[in-house]
Amino acid sequence: MPRNTPQPSIVSSSPTTTALLLFSLLLVCFFPGIFHLLWSLPLSLIFGSSSPPPPPPPDKMSWMQKQFTLPPRTRGSYLVTDHVLKELPEISQYKVGLLTLFMQHTSCALSLNENWDKDVRADMTDALDRIVPDQGPKGEALYRHDAEGLDDASSHVKASLIGASVTIPITDGKLNTGTWQGIWYLEFRDMKHTRKVVATIQGEKKA
Repeated sequence: MPRNTPQPSIVSSSPTTTALLLFSLLLVCFFPGIFHLLWSLPLSLIFGSSSPPPPPPPDKMSWMQKQFTLPPRTRGSYLVTDHVLKELPEISQYKVGLLTLFMQHTSCALSLNENWDKDVRADMTDALDRIVPDQGPKGEALYRHDAEGLDDASSHVKASLIGASVTIPITDGKLNTGTWQGIWYLEFRDMKHTRKVVATIQGEKKA
């Protein structure tokens, strides 16, 4: 009689085992750090850690923020560099960094410009008045928004043209401006206003 040849047995895996294998494979693919943790954790518990992890490097970057006010002024362009330096003695503590000045109002502005000849500031005020007049040549209204007077809407337009902030580099405890650059405060309203400025310093302090 012919001998029956034994057939190889086929081992079928259960759906649960297949699902676990697929899940484990996806976990390792998307989170390889978990595989390293599962491998190294038992060894570290058995043999102990060879040396403690090094401490993180000290953070050399520093932030500082404060608010100050500018002297009340009527319409015009004013050099306020000395006033800013008086309000921010912290500048001298920084080896390298940035100073950002932000005006918290919508009818005035900050700028960097000529710091020597005051005629430049007068010319700037006159030029802006010609570009954005308060009223027409015959006294007619030019704007819808006049809740606070004829200079209301025009002040907002000028503020958008010039801008509400300036950023200045700090080098070795001093503002690194050009020879003829100064910080300007431009007031566009006829009445005096007290304006608030937020100063933010980011940088590396001196050792």
